[in-house]
Amino acid sequence: MAFRDATASVAKGLVAGAAGTAAMTAFQMVEMKLTDRSASTAPAQAVETVLDVEPTSEQAEQRLSNVTHWSYGTGWGAVRGLLGAVGVGNKGATGALFALVWGSGLTMLPALGIAPKPTEWGAKALAVDATMHAVYAGTVSAVYEALDS
Repeated sequence: MAFRDATASVAKGLVAGAAGTAAMTAFQMVEMKLTDRSASTAPAQAVETVLDVEPTSEQAEQRLSNVTHWSYGTGWGAVRGLLGAVGVGNKGATGALFALVWGSGLTMLPALGIAPKPTEWGAKALAVDATMHAVYAGTVSAVYEALDS
């Protein structure tokens, strides 16, 4: 396994993470329009729970949710960069990133009391959520590989 410059790999990963977050956000916007679902405030609720803060308005909560969503998604790109730095191939890194990101969402939100356990979601909701995270992981890896070539 070849090791590469971790700093450069993480920087590329952060750019790729932002691109993946943009792709995931676009997917979510289309899905919300098709299903008439409103935007989730789960990212804001997670920050509110962990940091014991309370936004002063619905608008402030939506801003917190957006900042959290973008920061979280961009930050996970660093993990993709580290996987690349230690020589994990694109397919393996994409699968690992998908498992880590989706797995953390499936466990963290229920653990914080923000979402029900995945066993209570139903097949359609799980499929949409898995697809959304696959779009994210696939985009992050594609952008990372493009930047790294």
